[in-house]
Amino acid sequence: MTTETQKETLGFQTEVKQLLHLMIHSLYSNKEIFLRELVSNASDAADKLRFKALADGGLYESDPDLKIRIEFDAEAKTISVIDNGIGMNREDVIEHLGTIAKSGTSEFLSNLTGDQQKDSQLIGQFGVGFYSSFIVADRVEVFTRKAGDEVANGVHWESHGEGEFSIGTVDKANRGTTIVLHLKDEENEFCDSWRLRSLIRKYSDHISIPVEMIKENPPVEGEEADEEKIEWEPVNNATALWARSRSEVSDEEYNEFYKHVSHDFQDPLSWSHNRVEGKLEYTSLLYVPSKAPFDMWNRDGIRGLKLYVQRVFIMDEAEQFLPLYLRFIKGVVDSNDLSLNVSREILQKDPAIDSMRTALTKRSLDMLTKMSSKDQEKYQTFWNEFGQVLKEGPAEDFGNREKIAKLLRFASTQTDSSEQTESLDAYIGRMKDEQKAIYYVVAENHNTAKSSPHLEVFRKKGIEVLLLSDRVDEWLMSNLNEYDGKTFQDVAKGGLDLGEIENEEEKKKQEESAKEYSSLVERVKEALSGKVDEVRVTNRLVDSPACLVVGEQDMGMQMRRIMEAAGQQMPETKPSFELNPDHPLVVKLNDEPDVDRFNDLSLVLFDQANLAEGGQLDDPAAYVQRLNKLLLSLSQ
Repeated sequence: MTTETQKETLGFQTEVKQLLHLMIHSLYSNKEIFLRELVSNASDAADKLRFKALADGGLYESDPDLKIRIEFDAEAKTISVIDNGIGMNREDVIEHLGTIAKSGTSEFLSNLTGDQQKDSQLIGQFGVGFYSSFIVADRVEVFTRKAGDEVANGVHWESHGEGEFSIGTVDKANRGTTIVLHLKDEENEFCDSWRLRSLIRKYSDHISIPVEMIKENPPVEGEEADEEKIEWEPVNNATALWARSRSEVSDEEYNEFYKHVSHDFQDPLSWSHNRVEGKLEYTSLLYVPSKAPFDMWNRDGIRGLKLYVQRVFIMDEAEQFLPLYLRFIKGVVDSNDLSLNVSREILQKDPAIDSMRTALTKRSLDMLTKMSSKDQEKYQTFWNEFGQVLKEGPAEDFGNREKIAKLLRFASTQTDSSEQTESLDAYIGRMKDEQKAIYYVVAENHNTAKSSPHLEVFRKKGIEVLLLSDRVDEWLMSNLNEYDGKTFQDVAKGGLDLGEIENEEEKKKQEESAKEYSSLVERVKEALSGKVDEVRVTNRLVDSPACLVVGEQDMGMQMRRIMEAAGQQMPETKPSFELNPDHPLVVKLNDEPDVDRFNDLSLVLFDQANLAEGGQLDDPAAYVQRLNKLLLSLSQ
């Protein structure tokens, strides 16, 4: 390489500075992963060149044999990772090595705790492999040239991992990238052939192109060593892992391949490896991560499987193979039927993709079903991370609605814990013989749900109610009409019909109360004119004097608040106001002759019922004044 020109010094993006600070101070307890990350990046560069060369064979520059080479110099204390992949130009280098070009940066930084073990897991989710070089090196150089560019357009990047990096132009004869790590004094252990070879076999055996090191021939007695006769030999298996038989692949290899595909630093929870033969021929290897990424709730974010056609890499994040509610699934799909020049547009129109999507969706759900039955603790880990995303499924995938419902987990009055551990099958197994419906309540948060006045009669009768408090829950239940022949019933909607759970004596008492308090109902309806659609006595309350109930077909209060907070104009609807005829306050209200006091007490009960639902008062000051007025009248 000739003398460097056009050299300039630039500053790192603020987020990179903070990240490098963590790296340099030994954030990772497992330092050796730097080699895995660099080899993985080199493999990606080779895949991208292979794909682009489908349209322009000249990018190979008469060197079609893709490979990665690892060199070390014990005397100079350097390790070099060399690839002849796609390479980078000056703009690419600044973009990829000077910034973190990934959504969720601010969330990543705000979640750092100062706990090294926890923070290393966060970085694992974030996937910033190149910067792991600074775990072992106090200076890193990158020499690179983009395939197809002139020799004189090579780029030299250098940094000590502090606030700045320098970048200049050099001659580079070969395309691709060479990364030179100048090791810290205490990291000399990595300048060892056996150590590097063992790390390559441990972390990169699955890489589908050869990872080579210089062959070490034992000295022959009487012969002088020929320094110019250098032989390279592959250290890894160099076979696409998904193309091998499942019986040939160890759990450790599956785990390492997942880290290569996902750029995660943690092992997956589960995987499914299958080869399909027949009308369509393809191989899939699907993984369930153990931790959700920061951009999981961005439905427009990057997602999907790595797509290969006949072992040739085609694209990252091929989102057409799985529905949106399974966007957490990682892995690869390798088809023998698709064209090598397939594009995202073609994928959207190809009927073969629909068939593969159906099969891969089923495979993913089967994997989760197996996990839920074989290892409940592991499945609970999955649910805590991805449960809210899976709850999007019934609305998006009608054909698999029952299968998704089987995987759902809920909090319940069975435990009153906020942990979502109860399945619908477990709920049905505990249902009373005369119970026909699965009861649930939706609220703003768990405490509001478990304290809802709508639960009182169910607690009295020992009937379990599911407690739903996730933002997605009301949308979920509006698309989940029944399960295993049982209908769902929101206990806060419509008139309560307990069916056979309620005996004849209770039904008769309800009818008598309705007649006895008919005049009270009319007076309260007049006092709350404009605020309620209907007033009636109820059998759903035990300890509370009143509650609000929305219509059977109306949007629930939680969803309404979410939509309004998002700026949506909602049609005006009014709740029904139900009174507990056995509560002392309602009895007192019925006997109250003073019209002003009656109106004040009616309005106070209405506002209290609204607060109990987690709602907000239209006029909090008026509520306080009425309450104070009533309290003062009691002392007179």
